[in-house]
Amino acid sequence: MKVLLLSDIHSNLAALETVVQDAEANFEIAETWVLGDLVGYGPRPAETLSLLSSIGAVAVAGNHDLAVAGVISAEAFNPVAAAAVSWTQSVLGNEYLDQLRALPTRLERHGITLVHGSPRDPVWEYVMNEGVAAQALDDVDTTGLAVGHTHVPVIFRQLSGEFERIQSASSQPRSVAGSKFLVNPGSVGQPRDHDPRAGYAVLDLDAETVTHRRVEYDHELTASKIREAGLPAFLADRLRVGV
Repeated sequence: MKVLLLSDIHSNLAALETVVQDAEANFEIAETWVLGDLVGYGPRPAETLSLLSSIGAVAVAGNHDLAVAGVISAEAFNPVAAAAVSWTQSVLGNEYLDQLRALPTRLERHGITLVHGSPRDPVWEYVMNEGVAAQALDDVDTTGLAVGHTHVPVIFRQLSGEFERIQSASSQPRSVAGSKFLVNPGSVGQPRDHDPRAGYAVLDLDAETVTHRRVEYDHELTASKIREAGLPAFLADRLRVGV
């Protein structure tokens, strides 16, 4: 069974459409899991949520989703992020806002725990290094843990007392067989690893592998729509360089 792992889409419809098409063309996808931040920053929140619903995606909430939904305050956000939250609230109807409010902050699917940040702080904590990743795995009873939030793809694996970071390589399956593992698929809509291509991962539950993928998409289309919407120009400019 192959699962499409998405995270940090951030209302980037062009990136999401490209990722879904690429995944469907290259894998037999059985389920789609979204690890938070469906909206925020980008210019097409309603269309993004509609597409995810149309493919039956299962999602957990990220900090931007919760802020847009009014579940948490945007006071902790930087001015650019807060402006995007306010704009997104203004263009989403009640149906979509209710959809965001209904998102859980944690789910378990097929022996995998899904959160946006970390198990101990699903909304805010960043899993950036081995120490935090090891703690995150200790905090779950499932074999696997899937997180987002950092916008950077990575795999951590704990096997026979050894803990290691596995460097992701586009389109190359990485084995997690026999281990307890953490995977971050990277960001669909706003990568921050200096690679502007949209990122996602496929988790093969039968073969026990994780495959990260990067795909080109029309980031200039998204950038132009960000500017047309009156959102901060920085949100358009960063898409070109992947930061």
